[in-house]
Amino acid sequence: MKSDIEIAQGANMKPVNEIASSIGINQDDLIPYGKYKAKLPLKLIDQQKIKGSKLVLVSAISPSPAGEGKTTVSIGLAQALNRIGKKTTVVLREPSLGPVFGIKGGATGGGYSQVLPMEDINLHFTGDFAAVEKANNLLAALIDNNVQSKTKTLNIDPRTVHWRRVMDMNDRSLRNIIVGLGGTTSGIPRETGFDITAASEIMAILCLAENMDDLKKRLGNIFVGFTLDKKPIYARDLKAEGAMAALLKDAMLPNLVQTIENTPAIIHGGPFANIAQGTNTVVATKMGLSLSDITVTEAGFGFDLGAEKFFDIKCESSGLSPSAVVLVATIRALKYHGGVPIKDISKPDVEALKKGVANMQKHIENMSLFGICPIVAINRFSNDTDEEIELVKKTGEDMGVPVSVVDVWGKGGEGAIDLAEQISKIVSSCDCQYKPLYDWNWTPEKKIETIAKKIYGAEAVDYTQQAKNDLQKVYNLGLDKLAVCIAKTQKSLSDNPELLGRPKDFVVTVRKIEIAAGAGFIVPITGQIMRMPGLPAEPASEKIDVDNNGHISGLF
Repeated sequence: MKSDIEIAQGANMKPVNEIASSIGINQDDLIPYGKYKAKLPLKLIDQQKIKGSKLVLVSAISPSPAGEGKTTVSIGLAQALNRIGKKTTVVLREPSLGPVFGIKGGATGGGYSQVLPMEDINLHFTGDFAAVEKANNLLAALIDNNVQSKTKTLNIDPRTVHWRRVMDMNDRSLRNIIVGLGGTTSGIPRETGFDITAASEIMAILCLAENMDDLKKRLGNIFVGFTLDKKPIYARDLKAEGAMAALLKDAMLPNLVQTIENTPAIIHGGPFANIAQGTNTVVATKMGLSLSDITVTEAGFGFDLGAEKFFDIKCESSGLSPSAVVLVATIRALKYHGGVPIKDISKPDVEALKKGVANMQKHIENMSLFGICPIVAINRFSNDTDEEIELVKKTGEDMGVPVSVVDVWGKGGEGAIDLAEQISKIVSSCDCQYKPLYDWNWTPEKKIETIAKKIYGAEAVDYTQQAKNDLQKVYNLGLDKLAVCIAKTQKSLSDNPELLGRPKDFVVTVRKIEIAAGAGFIVPITGQIMRMPGLPAEPASEKIDVDNNGHISGLF
C-alpha cells in the first residue's frame, strides 16, 4: 500500500493558472508562487456572490490519538461534490510545523483525498506563518525597546507585560524564560516565554480580519500591559500596527492550490482549536464562497472546540452562516471512547462501541443547539466490520440525523458520492438558520458557564484566584463584551484528558484568563492546556529526509 506522500508525489497536478480558470479567476489576478501555488487578491471577494453560495462546515467527534481524518473527509467531500456537478472549493487551514515534526503529522489530508503540493503546504508554503512570527515578535521587540528607552518612553511597567514571543515549532524549553540579562545595555530583565505561532493573537487576528484596514485596527487594539501609574497600554500606543500590517501584507492574501483530483483548494491561516479559534481565515472562506456554488470548510478537533468557536466567534464576527454541518465519526475513535486502549482500536469490539457512541450522541446534541442542518459521516477504515458500521448508523438515525459511510482515503471523491448527494439536498432544501450559543453582551462568567454546561456537559465552573483577578482586569478594561475562546484539551469533552466518552458531573476549572482584545475575545485557559507544546519521545522529524534531487520523504 502506498503512503500518503507516495500517492501525492504520483498525482497529476495541473498548473495553478488552470485551477484558477476553473473557478473564473483571471490570470492577471493571480500572484504566482511557483507553478502550483498562488495568492489571490482580496478584490475577488464578492458580497453578492456570497449571498447565493452555500457553506458546508465539517467537524468531528472527540478524536482518538490516532487522528480521525476530518481534513481528509473535507477534501473528499469537495471532490465528490465536483464529481456530481456542483462547483465546489475546499477551504482549509495551513499546517503548523510543530505537529508536522511532532506527533500529529501534516494537515493536508490523506490517501486519495489530499491537497497538493503536500510537501510545500506542510513545510514553509508561501511564508504566511513566518510573517505572523515576525509581526508578533516585532511588537515584542518594540515593547522591550520602549521599556529600555530613557527618552521616548510610555513608562510601561515590565511586570505587567503579558505579550510573548512566538515560533512555529514545539519547544517546551521556551515556555518560560527570562529576557534582558547581560547588563544595562541588554534590556530590563523580566519573565516571559514563547508560544507556538498557531496559538498567537496575531494568527487569530489574521484569521478574523476582513481587510487591511480591519487588520490594522485589530493589531492596534492588542493589549500590552499597564504603565507604572496603572494606565492600559495597547499596540497603537507604540505606533506598532502600521509596521506589523506591512509584514502581514502578503500573508493577508489567501493561497490557491488544488486537491489530488484537481479540485480548487484555498488554504489560509492556521490557529489550533484547543488553544485558539481553530478555523481558517474569514477572507479565505469568503473567497471560496465568491468563486464557488458550494464551499467546504473545516473546524479543528471536535465539535466542542473548533465548531463552537466557528459559530460563536467566526460567524458572529463575519456574518457567515453554514447551510449544513458534517460530523465526522470513526469506529476506532468511538471504541477508544468506550475504553479500548489505542493499540487495540483496530480490533472488532461491539460492546466497547456501544459505550463509546455516547460521545457521538453528545456531539449531535450540541449540533442541535445551534439550529443547524446536521449529517454524520462515518469515515470507514478497512478493519471496520459491517456490524460496527450498522450500530453507529442506527445511533445517528435514531436521533433523526442522516448518516453516510465514506471511504475517501482509498477512493477519493468516489468514496463520498452518497455524502455529496445528501449534502446537495440539504443545502438546497434545509431552511435552518444557525443561532449563536450566547450573546456577546452577557457577562464573561455567563458566557463561559453556558459553553461549559451546554457544550461540554459540565456540572459547574470553578475559578482559581488568578482567574478571578484576570476577570477583574477584563472588567476594568471594559473588555467584558468580547467573545469567549476557551482553551481546553481536545481529548475529552471535559477539561481532563483522562475522562473519555461522555463524562458527567465534572467541574471545569479556569486557571487563568488571557486577553486577546485585537482578535476580539478573551481566552479562559482550563486544565493543564498550554500554548507551547513539546515534542514526543519519537518525533515525526526522525523519519523526514530529502535527497540530492530535492525529493522529500517521510512526511505523513
